[in-house]
Amino acid sequence: MSSIELKAVEKWFGNLQVIKGVNLSIEEGEFIIFVGPSGCGKSTLLRMIAGLEDTSRGEINIGGIDMTAEPPSRRGLAMVFQSYALYPHMTVRDNMGFSLKAAGAPKSEITKKVNSAAEVLKLEALLERRPKDLSGGQRQRVAIGRSIVREPTAFLFDEPLSNLDAALRVEMRLEIAKLHQNLDTTMIYVTHDQVEAMTLADRIVVLQGGIIEQVGSPRELYERPGNLFVAQFIGSPKMNVMPVKVSGGEFKLPGHDGSGPAPSSGDSTTQIGIRPEHIRIMDEYQGHCTGTVEVSEYLGADVMLFVDCENLGLLTVRHIGDTSVQVGQRIGLHFDEHQTHFFDAAGMALRD
Repeated sequence: MSSIELKAVEKWFGNLQVIKGVNLSIEEGEFIIFVGPSGCGKSTLLRMIAGLEDTSRGEINIGGIDMTAEPPSRRGLAMVFQSYALYPHMTVRDNMGFSLKAAGAPKSEITKKVNSAAEVLKLEALLERRPKDLSGGQRQRVAIGRSIVREPTAFLFDEPLSNLDAALRVEMRLEIAKLHQNLDTTMIYVTHDQVEAMTLADRIVVLQGGIIEQVGSPRELYERPGNLFVAQFIGSPKMNVMPVKVSGGEFKLPGHDGSGPAPSSGDSTTQIGIRPEHIRIMDEYQGHCTGTVEVSEYLGADVMLFVDCENLGLLTVRHIGDTSVQVGQRIGLHFDEHQTHFFDAAGMALRD
């Protein structure tokens, strides 16, 4: 188990810079997740840590030792890819033990480590099967087991669940969470799935355009986003954002009667953000604004309403449970004033 530290790390492909001076400290045993839109550099950064991509500038320390120029085999890390990459002609047992066999480990040691990993991953009954006889989730567990037997100092996961269907993703997400608890090993995980990030991570690293926008626990990023990008990236459906006028520590929605407390540093360029789950449905002309229901989506546990609030735009409202509100109906919307977020013209969070 090792800490990992990135110091002003950069990656250039010719004249194109894709990682722009990233600094990040990962503690021993932490579960860190990289998230961000496609092309933000999250997989490239993971591959740089693994040694699969060269580091153009900066330093990568693993366990306090500079590993920037070291090959992957010297870094003591294990990587689990999106593709299972199992040998089809080998049994599960042979697939899991192959790296140890290639390294010349004694047969008794290989058997012991494979059996131990199989027990952790509930694969004991599958050890003599071949990959074609396994489900997608079982194949991914074998791929993880192949990494476990190496006893790495840290695990690196590159979107390992994206090839699985929804039900299997839920199952494997629980397996990976339990694996981290049992092994207590540093894990770095790349995903585009917010649910994976919010449920698995000790801390989430939000990337955009090769830079880190914010690092924090899932709760911190959800409740106190540092800027507009993080506020709208974390949370599903994304946060509603609209312009407001701020004066004397109070906001006013243009074209509507609603007002409420705001940071004293706000001005006419300020934007207000409110998550769909923090808006309450009211009678028309009550609450902070009024709009017309354009679309209603019944999701069982809740209902998603898309409400046209004229100059404020289309707002998304999550109503827990069923509702009698109909498409075309005029309703009022009340914002939970303890859950409002404010951003300046540059998109940075405003707080008193």
